[in-house]
Amino acid sequence: MSTVPVVPPSPTSTGLAHLAEQTARYVEAGLQGAPNTARAYAGDWRRFSAWCTEHGQVALPASVDTLAGFVTHLAEAEKKVATIQRHCAAISKAHALRDLASPTDDKKFKVLLEGISRLKGTRQKQAPAFSLASFKRTVKHIDASTPAGLRDRVILLLGFTGAFRRSELSALDLEDLTFSDEGLTIDLKRSKTNQLGEAEEKAIFYSPDPSLCPIRTLQTWLRMLGRTTGPVLVSLRKGGRLTERRLTDVHLNKIVQRHLGPKFTAHSLRASFVTVAKLNGADDSEVMNQTKHKTSSMIRRYTRLDNVRQHNAAQKLGL
Repeated sequence: MSTVPVVPPSPTSTGLAHLAEQTARYVEAGLQGAPNTARAYAGDWRRFSAWCTEHGQVALPASVDTLAGFVTHLAEAEKKVATIQRHCAAISKAHALRDLASPTDDKKFKVLLEGISRLKGTRQKQAPAFSLASFKRTVKHIDASTPAGLRDRVILLLGFTGAFRRSELSALDLEDLTFSDEGLTIDLKRSKTNQLGEAEEKAIFYSPDPSLCPIRTLQTWLRMLGRTTGPVLVSLRKGGRLTERRLTDVHLNKIVQRHLGPKFTAHSLRASFVTVAKLNGADDSEVMNQTKHKTSSMIRRYTRLDNVRQHNAAQKLGL
């Protein structure tokens, strides 16, 4: 009995298979998005999967009726519209990663989502801004003679003057900092709006008041760190002993709230930069050069001018 000879794969077919694997990896990376977004989506997908299991439904691929039931459940549980929309985005991503049609694209489902938005309202709760005067008082009140106090001053001053997202602050490395007589330039390796790692910088300037100067405060902190590589913002052991463990964005948020108050978040530093800069006459392009927003509409969204007397054209009528 003759046997069929085994033909080894040709170098060409092997190469194509390898390329197909690499292509799939790149496509998945393209669909994942920012790390924080990916983590949020993962949590949302777990909740959807658990709900499907509990109700005897298939999560992947999900039917329009299944998704409609889940979204109605979220709405009845008094979830915010933004939370419901994020769950839908996570479900859509999960289907896209597996090259499956997403039920979120169905026209009838979109009508349901619009109805939920109309009944519940879509206004998001935003991180409040603080006044410049209160911020100055807070920073000066922090005891910078201790490692924890000095680090916290750096967080507040850098976060505010650099209009940083908390994920960007957390990711800062000493290698990203370039000091000069004109100020400090910080290289952003990646950000929420720069997932491809294109060249992007922030500029920090000297303040005449040493206790409020982000650069001098940072330089004092760097001398305390005593190294030239690794994370800028780190956790501390008991007794204020330095570690090389990078502060997470969650810890950054807690530190900001410890000093500014529970109603504020780390995002308030960024929102307050926009508000204070606009009140002091900065135009949108100047603000966007620091925040790295792509459109003026986002600047308007970030501007916290809750007091009707602020930035009001009624003051310019000439009466």
